[in-house]
Amino acid sequence: MTQPTSQFAVVTDGGLDALPTLRNNVPVAPFSVNFGEKSIPMNRITREEFYRELATNPVHPTSSQPSPQQWLDAFDQAGQSDVLAITVSSGLSGSRNAAEQARDLAPQSVTIHDSMTISGAQAFQVHAAATAAARGESLDTALDWMRKVHEETEFFFTIETLEYLRKGGRIGRVAAAMGGLLNLKPVITVDKQTGTYANVARVRSYKGSIEAMTQQVTKRYGEGTPLRVGFMYGTHEEDVDLALQSLQQRHPIVWTDRAGVNPVLSIHVGPRAFEITAAPGDWPWEK
Repeated sequence: MTQPTSQFAVVTDGGLDALPTLRNNVPVAPFSVNFGEKSIPMNRITREEFYRELATNPVHPTSSQPSPQQWLDAFDQAGQSDVLAITVSSGLSGSRNAAEQARDLAPQSVTIHDSMTISGAQAFQVHAAATAAARGESLDTALDWMRKVHEETEFFFTIETLEYLRKGGRIGRVAAAMGGLLNLKPVITVDKQTGTYANVARVRSYKGSIEAMTQQVTKRYGEGTPLRVGFMYGTHEEDVDLALQSLQQRHPIVWTDRAGVNPVLSIHVGPRAFEITAAPGDWPWEK
């Protein structure tokens, strides 16, 4: 049986946390990790190397978005005349702006899709688009599938300490100090309309925040609903098992996968962080 001919290629940026069993192996316009004057593209530093540097370097790292040239390189790597570029939420990064600048210079015909999310939820959308491409579906079908995936997918994360969000300028010094004093752990999502972070709960302990995340998932979909769930972890992979066991008490899990949080996202959330990306039942093309 002959394989369908792809009508377009998919690329994305480093806001993605790729899940191994999804179609996430696409060209990536990388973010960079910056330790002072030293700038390292995220695809040239491992998680282990990053955590070592984070623990020993007195300079707190920053991140920088892909340049237009890095987007152009991703378009070229795609190897097709029609390209679908999926960006991390424009409410969290300027990556989309860089992609738009690159589009104006590119010989390819480039369509830009703002995922309005990040990490594993971005991975779900990339999987939808790459599946459409692999099946020979149209670009419009890919965009429709991504919209449906975005509507039905929930994304939550928690962190052990607020200090990295403070250092990165995501929250104020007073908020970080108060959260630390009270040992409050936030449960955070990305607002579907604005594409910006929104706090949904504050919990007294880190393990409690993981349980609170699973309860948010059940609240959204209803107990007993079959789920697809992706997990992202920092330095403690056992956090995945804790969350999975909790969800399995209330839901049939029809698909699950896990991966480590990438170095650029780890700059802002710190070494111990945990994310859940969940959606009900089948993918749009399976319905």
